[in-house]
Amino acid sequence: MQRLPQLRVIIETEPCSGEWNMAVDEALLETAISTGQATLRWYRWEQPSVSLGYFQKFDELATDPMMSQLPVVRRLTGGGAILHDNEWTYSVVLPANQRLFDQPPQLYDIIHGAVVAGLNDLGVPVSFRGTTLKRSDEPLLCFQRQDSHDVTLHGRKVLGSAQRRRRGAILQHGSLLIVASRLAKEVPGLTDLCRITLPENLPEVLASRVVTTIAESSQSGLLSAAESNLAMRLSQEQVANVRLR
Repeated sequence: MQRLPQLRVIIETEPCSGEWNMAVDEALLETAISTGQATLRWYRWEQPSVSLGYFQKFDELATDPMMSQLPVVRRLTGGGAILHDNEWTYSVVLPANQRLFDQPPQLYDIIHGAVVAGLNDLGVPVSFRGTTLKRSDEPLLCFQRQDSHDVTLHGRKVLGSAQRRRRGAILQHGSLLIVASRLAKEVPGLTDLCRITLPENLPEVLASRVVTTIAESSQSGLLSAAESNLAMRLSQEQVANVRLR
């Protein structure tokens, strides 16, 4: 594995809307395509929201009356629906010329492995699931599905990710559940499964692990003006698409 020369790290402590969060991830992917900039981002959601996988239909939410009443956004990536509430979400975007992996699925284990190591250092005994269970009637929620790349705690999924490739560049993002949402108590988070107090700077701790794993150096950064402008346009398109569903 050849590490990246540099990784930009963006940690957003102020929660934002689902439309904005998904738009920023797409804008960062476009930056990786046009400039070769690799970025790691950690962020939160301002209210409980549902993100649908790229191939899911809005009609699928009708099977869950509670979910259908929440704000909904469409992800670039596939997989099942995610209820974003008490979590930290990460995204990592890499340009086409990266040499971290040969096959895109390897990136799951690279990033998840760094998160596992960081959480283990904090006394949280997470590990990889290691096996995949495919069902003909997959559950609506991603966190009720089982994949070998999942990070689990006491057998329960606490981190899952998905990918999108575009012109050779790759976006991978995923949700790290901290506490079960009051709207989905059947999906527990880290502190529900392990009685431990996580540090307030958890994203910084985990970001440091990711940087050490995949990059020679890092630089703390913010969105560029071009990225902010693109994200604004993309977020407006998200709103329009949801209204047309």
